[in-house]
Amino acid sequence: MRNNQAINTLRALAADAVQAANSGHPGLPLGAAPIVYTLWQEHMNHNPHNPKWPNRDRFILSAGHGSALLYAALHLFDYGLTTEDLKNFRQENSLTPGHPEYAHTKGVEMTTGPLGQGVASAVGFAMAEAHMAAHFNRPNFPIVDHYTYALVGDGCLMEGISYEALSLAGTLKLDKLIVLYDSNNITIEGSTSLAFTENVRSRMEAQGFHTQLVEDGNDTAAISSAIAQAKATKDKPSFIEIKTQIGYGCAQKVGKASAHGEPLGKDNITQMKIDLGLPVQDFYVSDELRKDMDAFCQTAYEKEANWNWNFEAYKAEYPELAKEWEDWHTPTSYSLEDLYANYSDPSKSLATRQASYEVINKLAKRVPNFIGGSADLAPSTKTYMANKGDFSAEDYTGHNLHFGIREHAMAAIANGMALYGGLKVFCSTFFVFSDYMKNAMRLSALMHLPVTYVLTHDSIGVGEDGPTHQPIEHLAMLRSMPNMITFRPADAKETIAAWEYAMNSQDAPVSIVLSRQNLPYLANSGEEAKKGAYVIGSYTPNEADILLMATGSEVQLIEKAATLLDEAHIKACVISMPSMDLFEQQPLNYKQSILPTSNRKRLAVEALTSFGWDRYTGLDGRIISLDTFGESAPADLIFKKHGFCVENIVEQVKAYLQA
Repeated sequence: MRNNQAINTLRALAADAVQAANSGHPGLPLGAAPIVYTLWQEHMNHNPHNPKWPNRDRFILSAGHGSALLYAALHLFDYGLTTEDLKNFRQENSLTPGHPEYAHTKGVEMTTGPLGQGVASAVGFAMAEAHMAAHFNRPNFPIVDHYTYALVGDGCLMEGISYEALSLAGTLKLDKLIVLYDSNNITIEGSTSLAFTENVRSRMEAQGFHTQLVEDGNDTAAISSAIAQAKATKDKPSFIEIKTQIGYGCAQKVGKASAHGEPLGKDNITQMKIDLGLPVQDFYVSDELRKDMDAFCQTAYEKEANWNWNFEAYKAEYPELAKEWEDWHTPTSYSLEDLYANYSDPSKSLATRQASYEVINKLAKRVPNFIGGSADLAPSTKTYMANKGDFSAEDYTGHNLHFGIREHAMAAIANGMALYGGLKVFCSTFFVFSDYMKNAMRLSALMHLPVTYVLTHDSIGVGEDGPTHQPIEHLAMLRSMPNMITFRPADAKETIAAWEYAMNSQDAPVSIVLSRQNLPYLANSGEEAKKGAYVIGSYTPNEADILLMATGSEVQLIEKAATLLDEAHIKACVISMPSMDLFEQQPLNYKQSILPTSNRKRLAVEALTSFGWDRYTGLDGRIISLDTFGESAPADLIFKKHGFCVENIVEQVKAYLQA
């Protein structure tokens, strides 16, 4: 049968790619090839010649180590990957890197590899689909009508993030989400029975999924039937466990842990091809299969053409909605310039989390595709959008997302929603819990996704909750992450600047780190915060005796200290540095105007770890920081005890200049 030939061709292409690289994971591709081929050939709506067709089904390879199978499928289905690309698997500058990378290889919907991230983000794709469908679809015009498929392995389902994300998917009744479980009972160390004996389908049923079992992973008719039944199931996401054999077809490796992550060996591949009825030829695809794929692509093109025709009729029937659709999918410039004047009275103060709340609610009125929420902390992180409804199984039009106490999954779901397109996405929790989100935040940065992370309770200012809730090292962690833009605003105006930057970001996530406690409005703060660092005091860097630098709640301290130092005839230049990341992006002449090499007397103040500040203080500079964990006590007491007070800053400056 031609299907068997296609499936075995996928197996051989994947095995050849891994062997050519002498690196990779052939086991999953050999076992799961029937799943992928059956899905792509018989069920998935996709157009290989236009991988960004808006109404395509999304396929997420959560088990990203099986990338050789994805690349083999992209090659066979004519997505543009060539035989040479397969030969260059895992090589420098190739289109076939070790794990799938978004925006690098056509047809790859997201960067996967860290297990569990893919299936968690798939929930985000499905949530975005549900929201867009609820907003845009009208009778006879199913403009948004497609599925999200995630291929997962045992490792994805062992990772805790999958429990969080799939629990939410069940609660939300995301019936356009279909999870395909490559169940082969093998991990790197051996049998899954070493550490994983739960009844996975019972777990998924308990989480609100419709579940099925396919006993034989080579039974394509059974696989196809299960997918069809999943698509017909309403009010529940679907989970299909498919029993496969890792390394299937390779007699020397089938069912063994060694099949997982090492090349099969040339002799074993030769025998496998003979056993599978294939020519013993590297990277072989028959002419008949090429013709089949040409016919498939023509059918796929016709499906997209029908959608395009329907969308043209939709535009005529619902011109305002069609215009909105175009607007949602077109990069837009956002200005919050009109808000700065609201926070200019120096006698007033406001927690930056509260300032952020006010900005969020302004944005909610101005930006119709603005959507986000928190990990059960909206009253504390101040992220609830008034009169914008709650996204729920009963109403997918709501803009307030309730992730529950699931920070791991929340960030990954936000990635999926951002990848889906058309939405401006944010999520929120306490800053200290960004530890839970680190992997997904890193993927945001790696994929250049403009997700906004609202992270509140930013320092020992948390106070009585104590060291478990007082982030100390977290800002250094975010600052060290490539392509993550991190803001710690000093007041309401800098918070506006942070949000304005985040809303206009097209290729980087932004973390906005906010205070629990009130902070005074600074006289000279404003949109220059988007440069990362700027002078807000009376003296320029060149005329000053010392440069005082700080972020967040500590900026008010150095500003007050500068006033007292001025009375002592010490000229202190006050520099707010809300974003080291953006400061590093400025032209050299700007950076030197803020931190001239001629002035080496520098003091940085931040109620967090000192890590990273030496870049700006230099060998001669000093830092007032906190390189220990905090403690449970009122915030004012902790700040003073650890030297974060005006008196100590003044003393430190005087001692420093006299040394």
